[in-house]
Amino acid sequence: IDTAPLADFQPHWHEFVPTQHSSAVERQRARRLDADWLERLPEFVSNHLMLVAAFAAVLAALVGQEVGRLTRKYKTLSPAQLTQLINRDGALVIDVRAINDFQSGHVPGSRHVAMSQFDPENKEMAKLKDLPVAVVCKTGQTSGEAANRLAKAGFGKVYSLDGGIEAWRGAELPVAKGNK
Repeated sequence: IDTAPLADFQPHWHEFVPTQHSSAVERQRARRLDADWLERLPEFVSNHLMLVAAFAAVLAALVGQEVGRLTRKYKTLSPAQLTQLINRDGALVIDVRAINDFQSGHVPGSRHVAMSQFDPENKEMAKLKDLPVAVVCKTGQTSGEAANRLAKAGFGKVYSLDGGIEAWRGAELPVAKGNK
């Protein structure tokens, strides 16, 4: 391999980055490049409208998701955190999956309540408002909806298993089968 052409190669990026040892002319040139970039931004936006629109949409979705996560009234737990909550605080675990899924494997000690029958205003549920309640589903999506409904009904300590029963199994924690 002939490396002779590379011997004379000098990267030019150092010309654009002002340092302590830069002359006043070099620092002024760097400021001018910053100003040029800002002046050329509207042209870039008009020439790449679809790209800018896609970026804005992704940014809005990310901001919306983070705002929603920070303002919701329940917390998500990892499988290890749920285990601690059950052992330390005697949390009630509610599984909102279909009955067949529940019978094929669920968090030990959890109770099955189908999402279609899930009613936080129920008299029996109302008695449990002071207990910590954790909701489990298959992947963590449906349990978030149920946890939100519990929080709106006045339950103070509401949790959702992040990743659902799949995360529980992935952590190799025990599962119970059947109705108990």
